[in-house]
Parts: sequence; structure tokens; C-alpha cells
Amino acid sequence: MESGSGLDQSNKSKGSGNSGEGKFGAFLKRVEPFLPRKDLNPLELRSWAKKTGFVSDYTGETSSTSTGDKLAESISSGYDLPKGRRDDGQTDQVPSRQTDREPILGRSRRSDIGSDSSRSKPGSIVEERGSNRNEDRNADETPLENEGGGKRSRDLENGCYYLGGGEDGEGWPKPIVMKYGLRDNPPAFVPLIYYGLQHYLSLAGSLVFIPLVIVPAMDGSDKDTAAVISTMLLLTGITTILHCYFGTRLPLVQGSSFVYLAPALVVINSQEFRNLTDHKFREIMRELQGAIIVGSLFQCILGSTGLMSLLLRFINPIVVAPTVAAIGLAFFSYGFPQAGTCVEISVPVIVLLLICTLYLRGVSIFGHRLFRIYAVPLSALIVWTYAFFLTVGGAYDYKGCNADIPSSNILINECKKHAYTMKHCRTDASNAWNTSPWVRIPYPFQWGFPYFHMRTCIIMIFVSLVASVDSVGTYHATSMLVNAKRPTRGIVSRGVALEGFCSLLAGIWGSGTGSTTLTENIHTINITKVASRRALAIGAIFLIFFSFVGKLGAILASIPHALAASVLCFIWALTVALGLSNLRYTQTASFRNITIVGVSLFLGLSIPAYFQQYQPLSTLILPSYYLSFGAASSGPFQTGIMQLDFAMNAVMSLNMVVTFLLAFVLDNTVPGSKEERGVYVWSRAEDMELDPAMQADYSLPRRVAQFFGCRCC
Repeated sequence: MESGSGLDQSNKSKGSGNSGEGKFGAFLKRVEPFLPRKDLNPLELRSWAKKTGFVSDYTGETSSTSTGDKLAESISSGYDLPKGRRDDGQTDQVPSRQTDREPILGRSRRSDIGSDSSRSKPGSIVEERGSNRNEDRNADETPLENEGGGKRSRDLENGCYYLGGGEDGEGWPKPIVMKYGLRDNPPAFVPLIYYGLQHYLSLAGSLVFIPLVIVPAMDGSDKDTAAVISTMLLLTGITTILHCYFGTRLPLVQGSSFVYLAPALVVINSQEFRNLTDHKFREIMRELQGAIIVGSLFQCILGSTGLMSLLLRFINPIVVAPTVAAIGLAFFSYGFPQAGTCVEISVPVIVLLLICTLYLRGVSIFGHRLFRIYAVPLSALIVWTYAFFLTVGGAYDYKGCNADIPSSNILINECKKHAYTMKHCRTDASNAWNTSPWVRIPYPFQWGFPYFHMRTCIIMIFVSLVASVDSVGTYHATSMLVNAKRPTRGIVSRGVALEGFCSLLAGIWGSGTGSTTLTENIHTINITKVASRRALAIGAIFLIFFSFVGKLGAILASIPHALAASVLCFIWALTVALGLSNLRYTQTASFRNITIVGVSLFLGLSIPAYFQQYQPLSTLILPSYYLSFGAASSGPFQTGIMQLDFAMNAVMSLNMVVTFLLAFVLDNTVPGSKEERGVYVWSRAEDMELDPAMQADYSLPRRVAQFFGCRCC
């Protein structure tokens, strides 16, 4: 079709006094947007077709060619639509979309009416900032593509990630291409096993290193450490399968979380257990079991009664970001002070982790980014081997000192200064291999019946609330990462309720910490591009099998303490970064947001430090890296009620709890627009009823749904 076929705009100026022609001119004005124009983008037809309902190609899965693309191509080719031209006469294949500038922040924004999120939230926008953008440029002249080498920073509120079309990252904004989506399955069983196990191997530090921290603090033996590791492997496998099929059904690993590590150390270092010698490990474990069971029941009630759905209206990225960051920052006094006991091991581990994750992240071996996926296990294995050769070579042999590190070493003057180094550096310091059986099945109440005390139960109730907040941010980010529509509030509540049930199992079996969604799993999914539920479940089955092999837990229990602490330094730092990454959904340049996050983080660290300074007796009993966890017994909160004093001093000494309370209050009382606050957008229940793909992603299995009497739950 020629550019002026049938309807010539020059005719509008003729006969302007004729009423009939005036009506015809008005008609032309109405249809003018459908006439060919120089800046026409064929891809806009796809968005127009989606908006008007002529095309609906949403399937919840990723594909290279969609119905909307075919429609745009057919219309473009059939009607000979013109392409944008440059001043030099060359033709652009894909002209830039028209953008408008945000008046306050100076950022360009455009409406993306064809995206899935815009259909659920009219008027939603995708923001883009140019690296070298001229502030004086007019809105119509602001291109979508970036100047200056293709560096981009995109607001991901609407779930649009940038998919580069070339080496320099040029391309059109699309969802991240997943190798296997939520409901996809690898074609063979062997790849299914590989993709399933890689999730857990990449999370090895989070799954097995927590017992290396808490069991020695409880004066547990190496055999006890191996037993707790096996218990954690069993619970991780069971709870992950439960969450994949009965929780939110997102591909998230459930395991022992660092959220529960700080309160566990507070209980362990309380004055009641400091001087306990007989059966100290079992007594503390039973105390932790009872507190975790009560906290998990509170979390179950929070999710199953609908209270979580109401609470979700007040939980936004400004609350989630500093809270999750405080979880990792809480261990800064433990991290390198513990790793520094053997710097010849800890420093190489940290350096290798940084090299693998940062400098070798783009290296691909047989199509797999092995250095990014397996950075933790590879670095730990290499340095562990190096430490083995140091031990065999006699680097830690001292005259008159026993390599088995008996308590008699501290009585010999020559061995006092070496006993600590030998314990933390030698690879043969653990006798777990000799004492652990080949086959051991963890069973409920294996440490004895739990103790229930009000003081520790109050602590775990607050901690379970923080764990729920942590999971909310993880659910939201993961749903966008796997290209699924955001879950409804009911689905989020269902996931929180199931996490409470998983923590209940952790309390019954006695893992020492509660179970929750591992935030680090988002990083794993982003690297591997594998989000298959079935692959995750197959890997969990193998994890359950490995938990029955007692010698496997013994091998993991023999990891040197300094090596484990150095790996945890990296993992805690990653937790801080993942927490702060939630701010990408907000206007990060907003003074309101900057103030709330800054004040919450600073006071969230400073207020607990005030409570932790009341240590009149701890300095003579506790190591320096445990001092910050001993404030519960001698804090400034004194009412005369011992149980309440212990609980409040413990709660106010936890960085994550104080940070959460401050951020929660400030974000919900300081005025701010939804766009500025980055309010989480959840799908509606009506959307799920009308969307078969969303039902397939989030609905419970048919028989379970029929048992509960719901169709789309």
C-alpha cells in the first residue's frame, strides 16, 4: 500500500467550509493513528493486538516466536509498512519506542502495554536509565537504546529483564530465557538428576556449614556434628519437596536458614548454659527444639488464617531490603575473627571465591558456567586439599603436642598457643569418621523431648515473623525470574504456612535451626537458568538418600573450622547483597527511601550493640566472636521478671529484628507514592481463575485441591 493510498491528507485542506467534508476530516483525524507513519514500529502492533484482545499468546512458558510476533510480521509485510529512516539514508530495522521523561528524576520511561504485568496493573511502567544521557535532551529525542557502550540499569518492577541480542548487549527488553521453565522437564533422566543436584551443590555452604557453627558452640562432639548435618540434609530434602508441590510451588530450596542462626547463638551463649558441663549439647538442643516448635506454630497460624494476606499490604521492598541485609550483617563479628584463626587457609578460600564468581564468571566449559555455579564447593574442595597437604607435611606438628587435640594440651605451656591453631587448621582434628556409623537414619526427638520456656519461645516468634518477611521478597523475585505471573496473596500465605510446617519438622527432628526459603537460591536459578520443579524434587530425593549415609556427614563434619568460617563470610556477604537488591523495585534516588533504609540499617546495628555491651561476666567466659550473642542474660532491660527480661534483651540484641521493626514502622507511616515505595504487586484471585497457565504454575495438585474443596488454590 502506498503511503497516501485511498486517504490523502492533502484533501483535508480543500473545502473546509463544507460540513460533509468537515465530518470526513474528523473521521480522518480519528483514524490517523492507523495510517502509515515514519516512526511506526511493527512491534507496537503486537502490543495493540494484545491490549484489544485480538491476540493472547500468554502461556506462562518462554518461546522464541509468539503469536503476536507473527501478527506483527504479517501486517508489516502485507501492507508494506515503512521503516524509520536516519538522516544518512540508512534504514533502521527496529525504530526506538517513543519515551517521555520523568519530571523529577530525569529518567525516561515508556508504557509497556503488551507485558503481562501491565495487564494486571494498568499504567505500569518500565524505567530505563542511560549511562551517558544528556539532561537537556527533549523527551521525543530520548532513544530506548543506551549511548556509551550499552551499559544499562533497568527497573525490574514489571518483570522485564534485558535480553541482549549481541555481544554488546543490544536487544529488545524481554523476560530472561530459562533453559527449563517451571513446568519444563529435561528430555532424559540423567540431565534431570544433574540439573537437580546442581541446585544443592551450589548451596552447599548454606546447607551444611551451619552445624559447623552451632554444634561446637554447644560443646557437641564431632559425632554430634555429623548427626546434625545428616539431619539437615534429610529435612532439606523433605521440606523442598513439600514446598514444590504444596507451598507456592516455586522452585525454591527449603533448608536451615541463617535467620535462625543468630537467635540460636543467643540461646547457646545464655548464662544458664555457660557453666553446664554434663550433656550440654543435648540440653541446649532440646531448648532450641521447643522454641522452634512454638515459633513454627505461630508461622503456621499466620499463613493459614489469612493474617499474612493482611500483613502483605504493609510489607514492601523498603522493608524487605534492610531486613534481609541485616541477617548477613549480624555475623560480621563472627566471620573473619573465626576465619582468621588460620589465615593460610581462610584467605585462599576467600580469594578463590572472588575469582570464581567475579573474574571467571563468563568462562563457559562445555556450555556450563561451572565457576559461577559451583564457586563454593570448588573453592572449598581445592583449599581443603591444600590444607590436607599442609597437615600431612607437618605444618601443624608441634613438639610435645598431641595432634588429636586432647584437653591435656592446654595444660602444657608449650602447647597452649598451638592448640587453638591445630584445632582450626588440621584436617585430621576431627574424629567423626571413626565414631560415625555407615548407616544412620535421623528420627524425631533423637536428642530427647523438647523443653518449652516462655523466654526462648518469644524470641522464636519474632524470628519466624522475620523469616516470613524474608520469604515474601524471595517469592516475588523468583516469580519474575522464572517468567511466571506473580502469585496471589493467598498463594504467598499458603507458602508461609507450609514454611511454618517445615520449621515444625525441623523442631521435631532437632536440626538446631528452623527451616525457611534459602534466599541464595535466587542467585542459583539466575545462573543455571533451570527452574524445573521436577528437577528440584529429584535432587531432593538424592539428598534424603545421602542423609542416611552416616560417613558422608562425618566427612563434612571434618571440614576445618577456619575454612567453614571463610566460606560463610562470602555467603553472608551475598545475603546482604541479595537483600539490598530488592531496592531495584523502588525509586532508589528517592530521599525518603534512602533515609528509611539508612536509618533502619544503622540503628539496626547500633541498638543491638548497645544491648550487647552489658557483658559484666561474659568477657571472661565467652570467646570474643560470641560476645555479641551473650546479651540476653545481662542486658539493660530489667523488670524483675526473669523470663521477660531474657526475651526482650535477646530480641533487642538481634540486628534483623530491630531493623525489621524500624523499617516496617517508617515505611508505613512516612508518606510516599506506590511507585516511589515500589509496592509489591500481587496477582488477584480472579486472574488465576481466568488464566489456565497461572493455575498450572501455582495450583495445588488436583486431589489435594479437591480435599480442601478449592478449585484454584
